[in-house]
Amino acid sequence: MENIILLSQNELAKITNHRSGEIKFGEKIVTIPKDADAIDFISSSEAQFVLLGIPEDIGVKANLGRVGAASAYESALKSIANIQHNKFCKGSNLIVLGKLDVSAQLEKAQSLDANNKEHRKELYELVEQLDVEVSHVIHQICNAGKIPIIIGGGHNNAYGNIKGLALAKGKPVNAINFDAHTDFRILEGRHSGNGFSYAFEDGFLKKYFVFGLHENFVSKSVFNTLKELTSRVKYVTYEEIDVKREKNFETELENSSNFIKNEPFGIELDLDAIPNIPSSAMTLSGFSVDRARQFVYYFGKQQNASYLHICEGAPELDTSNNNHLTGKLIASLVTDFMKAKVG
Repeated sequence: MENIILLSQNELAKITNHRSGEIKFGEKIVTIPKDADAIDFISSSEAQFVLLGIPEDIGVKANLGRVGAASAYESALKSIANIQHNKFCKGSNLIVLGKLDVSAQLEKAQSLDANNKEHRKELYELVEQLDVEVSHVIHQICNAGKIPIIIGGGHNNAYGNIKGLALAKGKPVNAINFDAHTDFRILEGRHSGNGFSYAFEDGFLKKYFVFGLHENFVSKSVFNTLKELTSRVKYVTYEEIDVKREKNFETELENSSNFIKNEPFGIELDLDAIPNIPSSAMTLSGFSVDRARQFVYYFGKQQNASYLHICEGAPELDTSNNNHLTGKLIASLVTDFMKAKVG
């Protein structure tokens, strides 16, 4: 894990707001000792979950989106550190590994213009580099018998998550994606809009379900592709559930679960599907925060749920005095998942 910047106990203590009579997550969270072998330590730890940050927005930039997703991990980590450690959820069940070192790629991406055709090719190549790093780390965490919780970063990292899990299991795996978009676009070069289509094409993704797709945001060509792959790729739209009221939220949770639950699967959640959450493709309409939390908890309870990925949140795009709230939301989703797996 040479490309991970480990979180130290001292750094964790600095962002934990200690208060008399309370025990915060940050006081109980497990960190990797400086001289320890990270994988050996993770394997022997009693903690069930490993938190990894991917502080990048290169895939978003390559997809012509608004950058800012690189800021989500640090914001979320501060909120996670200050959750109460109590009978409902215990900080000692979480190892915070740290963050992927993407500084070199970010520096190179900064000088590239996504509207320039040649520059976009370079951005695609940078995303491919991230794919290699992400899949390697997720593979190692899963091989150690732990459950990764990944905070992005762009949704391009779904590819590395799926590949890493598939390599650890030795077979293609499934995915459920709470998203306004399919991220199943054409194979034009890697970016945040085609992580699932590349994982499908490369044989790592077996079955894929998109939950809450926004009908206005999906091209005719993508819908045609989904129609051709209907035995392995399915979706339900947000409008079918909450606008037209043709379908029921709880029933669709069950239907989508039946489609993917019989194999190891990843839970993907794109924050741009939730109204008013600062993100690369922020929306005013969509499933509520409470629906998102229900979704994570419901799928977290499934035996084959193998990782949680929360992506596209961009606290730095929030110019209000409440730009800590995106991190607070991510923290709630993380603990919902932990409670589901433990309960």
